[in-house]
Amino acid sequence: MRPLIAVTGMPSSQVKGLRRRGVVAAEKVLEAVFRAGGDPVILPPTSRPVGPLLARFDGVLLPGGADVDPRRYGGSRRGLSTYTAEDIQDVFDLAVARQVVADGIPLFAICRGMQVLNVALGGDLIPDLAETCVPHRDGYHRVALTPGSRTAKVMGSDEVVVSSYHHQAIRRLGSGLTVTGRAIDDVIEVVEHEHAPVLAVQWHPEDNADLVAEQQALFTAHVDMARAAVAAA
Repeated sequence: MRPLIAVTGMPSSQVKGLRRRGVVAAEKVLEAVFRAGGDPVILPPTSRPVGPLLARFDGVLLPGGADVDPRRYGGSRRGLSTYTAEDIQDVFDLAVARQVVADGIPLFAICRGMQVLNVALGGDLIPDLAETCVPHRDGYHRVALTPGSRTAKVMGSDEVVVSSYHHQAIRRLGSGLTVTGRAIDDVIEVVEHEHAPVLAVQWHPEDNADLVAEQQALFTAHVDMARAAVAAA
């Protein structure tokens, strides 16, 4: 059986070929899940309770996307020049993150997804990360992983080169989270949860997962966790 993986979708006002709004997910994310042995399903944001929706799935993937609105963690949008997600997406994604942690559903959180997870668990973000020697906004850079951490074991290394595209970052950690990866400028790049089956990275492993085994390994590990959860149920 191929585990069923819910990939939360992003509302879009324009989708080529449609006359009206749509819901999208990055093709590379879906491809990486499929290569890992899972069947990805785009889950559109909804105001319905998320518990019954997620009960149908073996794993959940929170992908990258638009910024989390700073008001979700007590901040302000004043002076913020970047694009924030629609309200329904923020509300939905935060509810999904809380539910999967509470229910022990395997979760893979990428970029915005890791930020959503942190906010959902009571943490906050740097809303507009200052430029440093590390090309966070669009480029490749190194990340040092904590030796022996779940992510280091999955990727088979204590240092990896990653594809980065973000300008928000974790500031105060959410409840139950531990930092297990940082860039050389000390920006948090990986978090793990003290008991929930979570993989969470700040970069975009889907960008080159078809070419770099250690990036694809993250998707494979997530699908394997989902498969193990089904077997144990």
